[in-house]
Order: sequence, then C-alpha cells, then structure tokens
Amino acid sequence: MAIRTPAVSPTQAGVAGQGFGSASTRVHALAQVQGQVLLNGATLAAGVTVQADPGATVRLGQASVLQEGATVYSRGQGRVLGDDRAPYAVWMGDRAILTYKALLQSPVYIGADCFIGFRSTIFNARLGAGCVVMMHALVQDVDVPAGKLVPSGAVITQQHQADGLPDVGPGDIALVRELSGTPGPSPPASGYGSTSSASSGTTAQSTERDGLGTMTSQLLPPDVVQRARQYLAQGFIIGTEHADVRRYRSGVWQTCSPIQSNREPEVLAALEACLSQHSGEYVRMFGIDPKVKQRFAPVTIQRADGKPVAAVGSVSAAATASNGAYRPASNVASGGPLSPEVVNQVRQYLSQGYRIGAEHADSRRYSSNVWQTCVPIASSREDEVFAALERCLAEHTGEYVRLFGIDPKAKCRVAPITIQRPDGKPVTLTSGSGGAPATYASAAPSSGGGAQATGDVAQQVRQWLSQGYHVGAEHADARRYSSNVWQTCAPITTTREGDVMAAINGCMAEHPNEYVRIFGIDPKAKRRVTAVTVQRPGSKSAPAAAPTAYGAAPSAPASNGAAPMGALPQDVVQQVQQLFNQGYRLSLEHADVRRYRSGAWQTGGALEGSRVSDVLAALESQLQNHSGQYVRLIGIDPKVKKRVLEATIQRP
Repeated sequence: MAIRTPAVSPTQAGVAGQGFGSASTRVHALAQVQGQVLLNGATLAAGVTVQADPGATVRLGQASVLQEGATVYSRGQGRVLGDDRAPYAVWMGDRAILTYKALLQSPVYIGADCFIGFRSTIFNARLGAGCVVMMHALVQDVDVPAGKLVPSGAVITQQHQADGLPDVGPGDIALVRELSGTPGPSPPASGYGSTSSASSGTTAQSTERDGLGTMTSQLLPPDVVQRARQYLAQGFIIGTEHADVRRYRSGVWQTCSPIQSNREPEVLAALEACLSQHSGEYVRMFGIDPKVKQRFAPVTIQRADGKPVAAVGSVSAAATASNGAYRPASNVASGGPLSPEVVNQVRQYLSQGYRIGAEHADSRRYSSNVWQTCVPIASSREDEVFAALERCLAEHTGEYVRLFGIDPKAKCRVAPITIQRPDGKPVTLTSGSGGAPATYASAAPSSGGGAQATGDVAQQVRQWLSQGYHVGAEHADARRYSSNVWQTCAPITTTREGDVMAAINGCMAEHPNEYVRIFGIDPKAKRRVTAVTVQRPGSKSAPAAAPTAYGAAPSAPASNGAAPMGALPQDVVQQVQQLFNQGYRLSLEHADVRRYRSGAWQTGGALEGSRVSDVLAALESQLQNHSGQYVRLIGIDPKVKKRVLEATIQRP
C-alpha cells in the first residue's frame, strides 16, 4: 500500500481505537505521512511523522508499530538494500517496533523483530534482525549484527563498538514485550492517544514497572539506576563514598556502609539510604570487581549544592559500557571523560605493548616540575585503563594530570602527555618532559620567521619516538627540491620529545623559504623510515593549513619507473612510491569536518595494485570520491601488522 498525501485522513486511518495486534494497516488521523511510503500492514499511532523526499522510499514492514511521537525521515541521498533486493531510503522489517519519540534518519535498515527504545536515534546505520536498542541511545555509521543489544544511553558510532555489543538476553526480551504491550495485561486505550479514568472512580495508584521485575527508584536519577544495573550485570559489587565540600576539594572520600547484596532492589535501597544519610555532601558510587578486587569508574550521583548530576551520570556510563568500548566525549573537563585524542593515544600505547601510567601536580609543584604518581594502572585492558584514568582525573580536580607510556622491556617512560589543567580548560596533546608543557598546536610564526610545527607533526614525532626511532630533518630550496636533492639540518641527537620539536622548529626558522621534511631513523637497521614534509616555501603556517601537508621523497628512485600521476602532488606520489617499494600495504581513511574534529575516521578501503601506477590511479579515484573531506594515507607493515604512517594528504 503506497500513500502519497501530506496528511492522512480519518478514512485512511481506519477505525480509531483498534489495537496494535492486527496485521491490517492502520494510520491514526493525527499521524502525518508524506511522500512514497509503503505501509504493509503497519500501525501508526497519533503524532507519528513519516516524511519521504521525492525518490526516497520508506518501507514499513508487516505488523510493524510506530508509537506516539515516532519520526521517520528519508532524504534524497543514501540508500539501503531491502530484503527484496531493491533500494530504499528507510527499510523497516516485519514486526519491528519504533517506540515513543524514537527517530530514524535515512539511510537506515531495521531488520525484522527489532525494537527501538524511547528517544533513541538511528542514522546511517543497519540493524540486523532481532536487535534491541534501549532508551536514549545513538546508533550511527555502523552495521549492528543480528540479535545484539544496544544499552540505554549508548553512543555507537564506530564499527568495533557495534561488533562488541552483547547479545539480547531473556531479560531484555521480557522488557521489550512489556514496553511494546505484546502480551498486554489490558487493551490499548481507544483513539490511540486518549485516556480513560478507572471505572471504580477511586484514585489509581501507579503500578508502572521498569520491565525487570522491580519498581523504578523514585529517588535515584534514571541514569544512576541504569548504571547500577550495568554494574550488577557485569558481576560487580557496588560501593559508595561521600565527602563534604572541604574533603571533596582535597580528594578525600569516606566510605558509606558497604552494600553486600547483589540484588537490584536491595542495592537501589542502599543507594537511596546513603544519599539520604549524607544530604548536603558529595556522594559517588563505583563498581568493584570481586575477582581482581579493583574499583571501576566512580560516578558522582549527588552534589553538595543539590544541583542535578544527570550529566555526570551519563558521562560515566561511557567509561564502562556493557560492550567494553569507551565512548569519548568532545572535550576534557575536570573529573570528566577523556578526549578522542587522549583515547587514541592510549590505544596506540597499548597496541605497542606499553603499560599506562599517570601523574598529578598542583600549580606549585607543576611550576617546579614535581609530579606525584596516581594509583598504578596494572591492567592493559582498554576499559580498565580508561576507568583508571577517569578516576585519576576525578580525584585530582583542580590539578594538572598527565599520562605516559611505560615500556616494560626497557623499563622507561614514553612521551608524557598533559590531559587535564587546573582551570578545567580543554587541553591538546602536550609534551610533559619539561616544567611547562610545550604545546605544538600553534602555527604562529617563530622569531626566525619560519612556521612552527603543528600538532600533526608532534603526533608523528611522538609516534616515531614511541617506536624507538630517532628523528632527522632536511631542507631544500625549490631547485634542489625538484631534483630531489636535500641538505641535512643540524643532527637531532636527543630522543626527548620537547627537544626534538624544538630542533625541528629551529630548522624551519633557519630555512623559512625552503622545503623542510622530517624522517624517522631505525637505529637497529640503520635506515630511514617514512619522510614527512612539514614546511613549504612561502607558507606562513605549518602543514595543518596546507592541502597536501604530508609528503616524502624516496631514498632511492622508484624501482618500476612509474611516472607520477598528474593530478596528485609530487610529494604524495613519492610517498606512495616509497611505501610501495618497501612492501607496505596502503589504504585510506576519510572524515568530514565534524568527524575530523572528533577524531572519528572512516575507512576508505585498501589501495590495491601490482604496480605503483595502479596504486596511484586507485588513490586518485578515492580522492575524487571524497572531495570536500579530510583524507589521510595509511601505511601498514604486513609482517608486524602495525601502521607505519598516518599522513593527511587532502583537506577540504
């Protein structure tokens, strides 16, 4: 059944007051359906909006249900392949349920028997059959396997998060049945949106339940209740602490009465008792792993001033989500979550086999470069490391906090990074080697007239140093650059990040109107690795402002003699040739401006080919496909399965 009308009339809506169980199509008179919408026995309640742009078809499956306020938008761009192998902007499978104020934004595929909870949003995603998305969740840019559970408040925007989601359990199915009214103890009210008073005329008491066999707590915020359930589902014991304003500022917490039970009603009652007993104080709860006897992710659930802490609770849910994936926030606030840059840096350390450590210092100690060690992080699991770092940030609000990698073989530190400031302002990745961290995000001209290296360059240097490489620099004027003749800058003998960056900035300042490039040096093999161009003649800023910031000339001419591609910059062509000749695999990643700011890159596919010319042709095609976006070139060593290069080669 296709509907092309700006608003559905009462005659199209069917008989008002019918239940949601019939297979016939029923559209309430107060629902709005516009465009090419295929209603195959679907039920649309009052306040539902389904809008389809011209050519963007929406298909609602047999016995599917859209509850009050649910919204489906389909735009002109983006399609999914339906079960009938035809393209659709939105495909909603049979018996799928879209609950109160849930939102689907095309392109979206919802498999059969899926459940989308209250106020959840699905955008540019695919959900396999039988998936359950709980309340206030976001699923975007991912393919969720069939039968997976998306917890309440979860933000699933990366594929590894979707792959790590837990399976739907019996308790989840029971909750879905209760919320959707499938077995329904009483029939739905007439007219889809009307209400009726009790026939007895007495005041009815609320018997609304949370679907898990327990009454919803009336004192605890919903996000705190959900977090407590999450702890219990993971087998943790729940603990609580309190602190008055003075102790809170000093990071001194006192333990509340221990919660021995793991039954949800008793746990929630104990939490409410702690809040009541310590009103006018800060109260936080945390999970305790009984096996390793270690805390996980403290969550502030009450403030001394009585202000709501819902934002704190929702943030904390990111630390130890049920799928074990960390959801980074947009910035680093005191006691708050970790920024995407810090999360990526931690993951890089862990992937290289390093352990993670953290230190803190107040303003006086910071000025003297005297740091105090946070609680040692013994684990190498991502979720536990993130939880420990968040705990260190929370315990030392109003202080500087930095993290560093620890090489267990060499028993030495690797590149400390400041991740928190006393004033709570966001911090970029900074070197903590000196008394005051040197931030390399600035592109202001140096005193010598040259440009200073940007954060991209600092990240590349940090990566080389963490791999045990030394760093070198070279310069060439335009004539020598065209002939691939470079002159060496002053040798960089140190491996301290701050000193290396100072030497690079010195070379750039000394040769302001020339090309400058840096490269890694493997001291064991005594050979160079991937060179990166960091300055061009006449540029007033570092590579962050240049469309082709990264490039490298090969140490030897390309073995196959392939000619450079005309549309590609010369330094990019040389970089590809060098990586190809070294036997590395090449691929691309791309991101629009919003995802680039969040550090969320999307895979653009491998650059396949038996010759350099084939790889360059594939690269040129990919750049055209992602015009107007950031694109970076990835080099991967197939032997150790590790990246050797991440170079941004296109900017919008």
